[in-house]
Amino acid sequence: MPSAFVAEFLVTFALAFVVLNSATSKDTAGNSFYGLAIGMTVMVGAFAVGGISGGAFNPAVAIGLAAMKLINFADIWIHIVAELVAAIIAALTFKMLNTADQ
Repeated sequence: MPSAFVAEFLVTFALAFVVLNSATSKDTAGNSFYGLAIGMTVMVGAFAVGGISGGAFNPAVAIGLAAMKLINFADIWIHIVAELVAAIIAALTFKMLNTADQ
C-alpha cells in the first residue's frame, strides 16, 4: 500500500507539473508539442508504476478502474488522496517557480 501511494503521488505530481509547464505557462505560448510532453509523461508513468498502483494518475480514472474491478475498491482512497495532494503540490510548485505567470 505505501508503494502504491508513493507511485501515484510521484507520477501524478510529474504529470500535473508537465501540464502546467507545457500547456499553461506563458513561456511556452504557441507551443504545439505540449500533447507529446503530456502523453509521454503518462506513458512513462504507466510503464514505470502501472504494475505497482494500477496507473490511474487521475481520481476519475481511479474511480473508473474501481468500477471495472481492475483495482480493489477498498484501496481507492490511496489513489484519490495521493493524486489530489500531488496535484496541489505541483500547482504550488509551479506558482512559486513561475512568477511571470501570475
